[in-house]
Amino acid sequence: MEQFVFSLNATVPIFLVMVIGYVLRRLHVVDEPFIKTLNSFNYKITLPVLLFKDIAESDFYSVWDTKYVAFCFLVTLTCITLIWLAAALLYRNKDLLGEFVQASYRSSAAVLGIAFIQNIYGTSGMAPLMIIGTVPLYNVAAVLILSFTGPASHGFSLKSLKKSLMDIARNPIILGILLGMIVSACQIPFPVIVTKTISNISVLATPLALIGLGAGFEGSKALKQLKPTAAATLLKLVVQPVIFLPLAIWLGFREEMLVALLVMLGSPTTVSCYIMAKNMGHEGVLTSSVVVATTFLSSVTLTVFLFVLRTLGYI
Repeated sequence: MEQFVFSLNATVPIFLVMVIGYVLRRLHVVDEPFIKTLNSFNYKITLPVLLFKDIAESDFYSVWDTKYVAFCFLVTLTCITLIWLAAALLYRNKDLLGEFVQASYRSSAAVLGIAFIQNIYGTSGMAPLMIIGTVPLYNVAAVLILSFTGPASHGFSLKSLKKSLMDIARNPIILGILLGMIVSACQIPFPVIVTKTISNISVLATPLALIGLGAGFEGSKALKQLKPTAAATLLKLVVQPVIFLPLAIWLGFREEMLVALLVMLGSPTTVSCYIMAKNMGHEGVLTSSVVVATTFLSSVTLTVFLFVLRTLGYI
């Protein structure tokens, strides 16, 4: 019973804040322009500052783990490759294929993932190292997949790949992580005024990100493309964690490392999937459906996985 209560305390408060965001939108307290501005503010300011703060305040040489970063990268690459190969055999519609693959592997590691880990441990934990091993690959793979499978696609677009690489280099979250690593490695001290200012901004990250995610939630879209939506949701929330979490445990990953891997493998599909799919000429209906379905159902699946890991003594 204690493990079950722990699991509920780790997941339910996160989704309740999202529900508050959803209710505020329906009450017209917030509107679409506000949501876009809020999401942009979180992506460019609060989340990078939170990650910067957590890394800068840690001992870089004791936190960095090459084995862990490599594991995150290789597992993500394996998931992308296997899903792409399997989906290519099932879906002849190129537009559907590209959206299905991207929505099946790409997690909300930065927004919902950090909130999940922070709710358990009070900091972003091992999320920064997990993000380093996955987010750049997420973006490059998405460009490749959507370029090859676009409705009017004639194959791979070097221009799109170059743009994606530039976006990665300018990604505020990646920059926040790298700056935090530099400060931590060089042990650069900050005056109290600066430290408190950074702390005040960082505490805004989780609640504002969750409110923005909940406010932008559109349940009606999940009623379209039901079969591929169900398949992608099952892959995203259940199949990948079931396959790779035991491997992570066998390799000796525990506590914060294991929770970050659970986020990487089993958190909802990120909203940025929909934005990228639309920008690259795809219809976007399947992507938005998977985002909605995984966000809703992950409140159950994450609780179950956390309960099992807690009961077995791995976290």
